[in-house]
Amino acid sequence: MCLAKLSTKAKRKNRKGKKKMNKKIRVHLFISGRVQGVFFRENTRRKAEKLELNGWVRNLPDGRVEIILEGDEEKVKKMIKWTKKGPIIAKVDEVEIEEKEYENEFKDFKIEY
Repeated sequence: MCLAKLSTKAKRKNRKGKKKMNKKIRVHLFISGRVQGVFFRENTRRKAEKLELNGWVRNLPDGRVEIILEGDEEKVKKMIKWTKKGPIIAKVDEVEIEEKEYENEFKDFKIEY
């Protein structure tokens, strides 16, 4: 899934001028490169909490990191942008992005083991 497919509209105003909530989305990410042993999961958790996103992050046996994110579309887009660089000592080679149906499955963001 391409980031261009995600709507670029931020908050919209209704007739009374009040802001409406952004569209909620869910994405499934696979990050490859030097992404294990570089605090990628912990930094992902901190960034997700700062952006008020829910889901989880975990290391995969093949050396990649897997992330499920749910939340406001604009905040998810910011998080995806961050994952393309990651923490300073990481070296991200590729970020695979799969858009999923929003499920409101999570109450917070966790590191899975």
